[in-house]
Amino acid sequence: MNKSFNFEKRPLAYAFGQPIAYLLAGGMALSASGARAQAASPEGVVEEVIVTGSRLSRTGYDTPTPLTSLGSEELATQAPENIADLVNTLPSVAGSQNGTTNSGNLATGVAGISAINLRALGAGRTLVLLDGRRSPVSTSSGFIDTNTMPQGLIERVEVVTGGASAAYGSGAVGGVVNFILDKDYEGVKTTADYGLTARGDNESKRVGFTAGTAFAGGRGHFLFDSQATDSEGIHDTQRDWNKSGYYAMPNPALYRGEQGVPTFIVGKQIGLASHTIGGLIVDGPLKGTYFGEGGAINQLNYGALGGQWMQGGDWQYTSHQAGTQSLAAADERQSFFTRASFDVNDAFRVFGEASYAGWEGYANYLRVPTLRNVITRDNAYLSNEMAQAMDAAGVDAFLLSTANGDADISGHNNERETYRFTAGAEGFFNLFEKDWDWDASYTQSRTVALQKYLPTIYHLERYAMATDAVIDPATGQAVCRSTLSDPDNGCVPLNIMGTGVSTPAAWDYVSGAPEREETYDMDVAALNFRVNDITGWAGPIAIAFGGEWREESIDGDVEAQYQSGWRFGNFQEDRGEFDVWEGYVETLVPIGFGVDFNGGYRYADYSLSGEVETWKLGLTWQPVQDVTLRATRSRDIRAPNLGELFATGTARGNTVEIDGVIVPYQQSLQGSTALAPEVAKGWSGGIVWQPSFLPGFGASLDYYDIEVNDVIGSVSAEQVASFCFDSGIQAYCDDMVFTDPSDPTTLTTINIYYENLNSLRAEGLDLELSYDFEMAQLVSDVPGYVSLRFMATHYMENVTDNGATAIDMAGTNASFTGVTPDWKYRATALYSLAPWTFNLTLRGVSAGELGDDFIECSNNCPASVYPAFTIDDNDVDGQVVFDAYISRSFDFWDDSTGEVYLAWSNIFDEDPPLTAEPLYQGTDLPSAYPQTNRGLYDFLGSRFRVGVRAEF
Repeated sequence: MNKSFNFEKRPLAYAFGQPIAYLLAGGMALSASGARAQAASPEGVVEEVIVTGSRLSRTGYDTPTPLTSLGSEELATQAPENIADLVNTLPSVAGSQNGTTNSGNLATGVAGISAINLRALGAGRTLVLLDGRRSPVSTSSGFIDTNTMPQGLIERVEVVTGGASAAYGSGAVGGVVNFILDKDYEGVKTTADYGLTARGDNESKRVGFTAGTAFAGGRGHFLFDSQATDSEGIHDTQRDWNKSGYYAMPNPALYRGEQGVPTFIVGKQIGLASHTIGGLIVDGPLKGTYFGEGGAINQLNYGALGGQWMQGGDWQYTSHQAGTQSLAAADERQSFFTRASFDVNDAFRVFGEASYAGWEGYANYLRVPTLRNVITRDNAYLSNEMAQAMDAAGVDAFLLSTANGDADISGHNNERETYRFTAGAEGFFNLFEKDWDWDASYTQSRTVALQKYLPTIYHLERYAMATDAVIDPATGQAVCRSTLSDPDNGCVPLNIMGTGVSTPAAWDYVSGAPEREETYDMDVAALNFRVNDITGWAGPIAIAFGGEWREESIDGDVEAQYQSGWRFGNFQEDRGEFDVWEGYVETLVPIGFGVDFNGGYRYADYSLSGEVETWKLGLTWQPVQDVTLRATRSRDIRAPNLGELFATGTARGNTVEIDGVIVPYQQSLQGSTALAPEVAKGWSGGIVWQPSFLPGFGASLDYYDIEVNDVIGSVSAEQVASFCFDSGIQAYCDDMVFTDPSDPTTLTTINIYYENLNSLRAEGLDLELSYDFEMAQLVSDVPGYVSLRFMATHYMENVTDNGATAIDMAGTNASFTGVTPDWKYRATALYSLAPWTFNLTLRGVSAGELGDDFIECSNNCPASVYPAFTIDDNDVDGQVVFDAYISRSFDFWDDSTGEVYLAWSNIFDEDPPLTAEPLYQGTDLPSAYPQTNRGLYDFLGSRFRVGVRAEF
């Protein structure tokens, strides 16, 4: 085809290398000089460029919406294990998830996902595209795993930080991340690299093979990409920075009746007081007695008590949960992508794409505690010493809380497979003496997700029967009490009084591996038209219009045995589908005097949510040659996802504090087909400076303000309990199910529901500076090329408002969902002096607070009223980390190149700042999670990746 539909080419990164390439290169009909032989556009001819965020052809700095691009050179010189790791370092990205930070999200199926989150508005409000088309969803929550992208063919990543629903539809509230393929690549490139931390863990390996060739005399083009990664993860250990017992806890002074003291304290030498690894008696005159190795009886030195915590005393012994959660998840990934296109004639091209991405992940979670287990005087495993103590105390039973130290640590072993097929055509025609571009495509995708716990989850009824063990009078052996009346019930007695005291057969009986398989299908058909040369009074007018149909469905399959009765899991079968018809129009109109108007409108009709409209108004103004001003106003939406619509009771097990008692419960989260789409209104405005007297320099400063209403969400189970017992709100008490309503410790279930209940507001500033130059421009006769880049985002507001309370998480560095620091920044300095390339990267976040609404005080503290709790230390340090990269290229054979490289992350081995979680009292999680914000800080320490690339 004579007319180009591709983005403007950028220099390719050096190709990757693995031995198989030597075998494959000789058997493929490839151009002799590979990628380096790709022809440039004829002099004076400018290729059409469709920039992310618009359906029109334009250049990046002229867009009214801010756009950041990561080119192939930058992708190469960072050498990330996956591209998501690099995108997540952008300052405008905050609160993203990856396989490590979300390893505990088992019930929702999110574990193992690398999902990008722009503006910390939520990964579901960031739209992820592959070459401008929607990517398959990876979970019922609508998250998209960016690891499914064909990483060997990605030419660049464009990030639009602003609403783009008028161009793309639902989900583009915080912005768009578009992975753009090099569809014209010719050659073979391979990669092989190996990574390791400075402590010798998290070993990872990666290989890749990419190929492209023309055929049929240049009328056709074929692409292929295959990638495989294997990461061992980090399990059953913790870094030194997490060994000091640093947590937040209710102030023991409050429990002593002191007045004017802060509600929470943050400090070291804090451990659990609610249970021990081998069992702790928590009631009656024997309270504080605990069982150690072999059932040995000891007395716990409690230290200063506050809620489920204590400071001092035997804090180290009760820190048995620390280090149980995997510091880094293990995973294996394989992906394949292929694309073929053929020019039927000079004005008509057909193409097809097929891809597969498979993932299997493993991560530990925590030692699953069971609290307040009843141990009676006739228990078969009571030692004589314990029996005598009970008799002396005059008790015939006690309550035992234990972390079940003889059992394996809980976790997940999830699997996910994604298939995607696209068929399409594109071309151009002349109508009314105008050149029109068009494209049409149909995409069908399927994700099959197996959400599977490790076989360490307790069946509550079997656990209760097994621990109620007595001596069979007929045999003198320990049996379950229930077996005396039902000899064939299969119950195996379990001793939980100590460590090293139980049998594998008993744990096999009480434990299982609940699992659920879910299938997410998505079908998308799209048709688009563009014309760029309509005569206008101040210049050519451009118009784009088109339509799209999309259908999404979910189908779950759960064995009956895994639907109820478990400590975690209790999966339900979610089923349902929806479809949407959409039409859009977009225009670019030169107004005159250097002003361009860009406007867009989209109408959508959802089968469940009904009709909705989105729009965008944008202006750019170039008052002088070097300066461009830009501004946008948009209305964007996010339609409810499959989980929010069709969840039939997503279950999660945890504990909650009620009247000072730690109580286990099951959460049941349910969807609703009555949900309405979220609606966002966004402003942005900025200035771009590209001084003509300093070629290669560019600077931009942009302000953004996004408000989202009718936010779909749910109150947490912990909030339900607090609103019921602390605030006395009966509606929330009605959502709590008790065996005995008069006894809060008999809590079984907390029901929560998805609703349109909140609003969000994000406000901030984006700054970007770049300067590319030859060293000879500064100092004559000095060789080499330099590229400097600095990006920063200032998060001014990040507010969630539930109608009663507005909480601002801007400047909050704690480990809560949705937090953003005051500043996040990134700088790179690249120096290229053939055959060497050097790159230095600085990554940083500013210091912040545990909570913007917290009140720091040590005495004379005001009364704590949610969310303005008092705390003795609200400060969290920032972090600055340096990364380095060095590579050397070389030539081999006749026309092939190679490169060896070393990527060194966190070269000074900086530890992450510690962050506590004062708001999550009563839950199991804080004691097992590393006490830092793993989504914000570099927490693995210094690590290395060495590799080789080759291109033929």
